[in-house]
Amino acid sequence: MSDILNFLQTRNSAPRLTAPAPGPAEMEAIFRAALRAPDHAWLRPWRFLTIAGDRRQDFGRLLEECLLMRDPAADDAARAKALKAPLRAPLLVIVVARLSEHPKVPVLEQRLSAGCAAQAILLAAEASGYAGIWRTGDAAFDRNVMTALGLAAHEEIVGILYLGTRDGAAKPLPDLDTGDFVSSW
Repeated sequence: MSDILNFLQTRNSAPRLTAPAPGPAEMEAIFRAALRAPDHAWLRPWRFLTIAGDRRQDFGRLLEECLLMRDPAADDAARAKALKAPLRAPLLVIVVARLSEHPKVPVLEQRLSAGCAAQAILLAAEASGYAGIWRTGDAAFDRNVMTALGLAAHEEIVGILYLGTRDGAAKPLPDLDTGDFVSSW
């Protein structure tokens, strides 16, 4: 088996991340990989926002504020979780789908393209010696969060990628049987 296939078959998400995160030159290479996502009609239906350093705390305050707009009765634990969420990793990448009307490319396909770009970021980060995890949750689908991040009405969050250095051993993955997922028609 090739090294690339082995890499693809063994990559997994890292729920605990620490510094360092990929630096600017490494992120340039990682983003270049994301730009190779499948893209019917060359719409380039994605863009990326990075959040690092103290801006993670600002983002946590934004998440708490939007949580309280969604649920004014949110308890202290939920508020603390929102505040601390962006501190799970030294770098966050918000993957944004830029949706447009197109006669041949439905918005679902554009969302899938943005999802492929997100996966490419995770793979490229791992190939660069880092790790990551893809998260969403209520905040990712909250229009108030999107507006505060500067997303236009035709844009939406596909995922919040947490990037950094794996803290601890990789979690064991179950050995899945492809026969449970593949059939002939």
